[in-house]
Amino acid sequence: MKAQNCVFLSALTMACPFLRDVVDEEALVLRRAFRRERVFRDRLDPLAFPDDHLYERYRFSADGIRYLCRLLGPRIKHRTARSHALSVEQMVCVALRFFASGAFLYSVGDAEQLNKATICRTIRSVCLAIKALADVFISFPGHRRLCDMKEEFYRIAGFPNVIGAVDCTHIRIKAPSGAHEADFVNRKSFHSINVQMVCNADCVISNVVAKWPGSVHDSRIFRASEIYQCLSQGEFSGVLLGDRGYGCQPFLLTPFTDPQEAQQAYNHAHARTRARVEMTFGLLKAPFHCLHKLRVNPVRACDITVGCAVLHNVACLRKERAPRVPPAMDWDNPAIFPDDDSGRLLRDQYVLNYFS
Repeated sequence: MKAQNCVFLSALTMACPFLRDVVDEEALVLRRAFRRERVFRDRLDPLAFPDDHLYERYRFSADGIRYLCRLLGPRIKHRTARSHALSVEQMVCVALRFFASGAFLYSVGDAEQLNKATICRTIRSVCLAIKALADVFISFPGHRRLCDMKEEFYRIAGFPNVIGAVDCTHIRIKAPSGAHEADFVNRKSFHSINVQMVCNADCVISNVVAKWPGSVHDSRIFRASEIYQCLSQGEFSGVLLGDRGYGCQPFLLTPFTDPQEAQQAYNHAHARTRARVEMTFGLLKAPFHCLHKLRVNPVRACDITVGCAVLHNVACLRKERAPRVPPAMDWDNPAIFPDDDSGRLLRDQYVLNYFS
């Protein structure tokens, strides 16, 4: 009986090439064929991984991260290597991981095998270096000719003479301390900063204003902005598109409240064209999850928001992979300033000339 059991086990062992104790030579050949070759990478080099691995964690490919390192290196590089100072690549990847995940600092530190204090200093240093490049990558009306930008907007829904779409988005923050805590509570009853952005037809951000508490109305932010002063003085030939929360101006066209037949065609084209700014918000917040809630004070929240806007433009210009865009939130923002008479006249002329 024991002899029969031994014969049965020997036959079973030779038939299955995935058991540990294999004696059959053919089974050993099969095992070597199915064995995956082990690849040892340098853990101190964050770029020693494939692009899928890097994009999942840092939202940029290896070439994109190297490009950022060349841009930011002169501003963030340590003068010496004392105390095992982080390399430029490590510093950039630490900041990108925080922007991408929005996790607590100790969680980012555990992932990057660094302590919380180092993570905090590194993120702050890289964020300020990115913000210093805002004037280079965020420029109104953009880096292309006005006629080309108008043509791109016109292709969307036939709305002429558009050089940008404007709107505001709320970035949730933790409740700040101090006497002005209530100023940051918005109409949805959570603490936030209200950030104004203007984008072009390619969802590239051409203007960003990140300094206002969440309780401030969109149109008030626009009227206090530098772009309002430039447009009102006629420095740019073209119009912006905004929602009903803004007052209609000769340089800012809004939809009709109760449209008639021709006005309905205007409203339809206006909505499709202005949707580019809503898409931009989605494309900005989808890869940079930190913008869903920032656990920092309002000043640092504004710096991080501008930094993410710069990174968004860099990703757009370099054709990095675009994430899925979540559905936009409708804030239903009522207007607080009346329409300008000249703005309403210009809007009626648009309806008469292009949508009748």
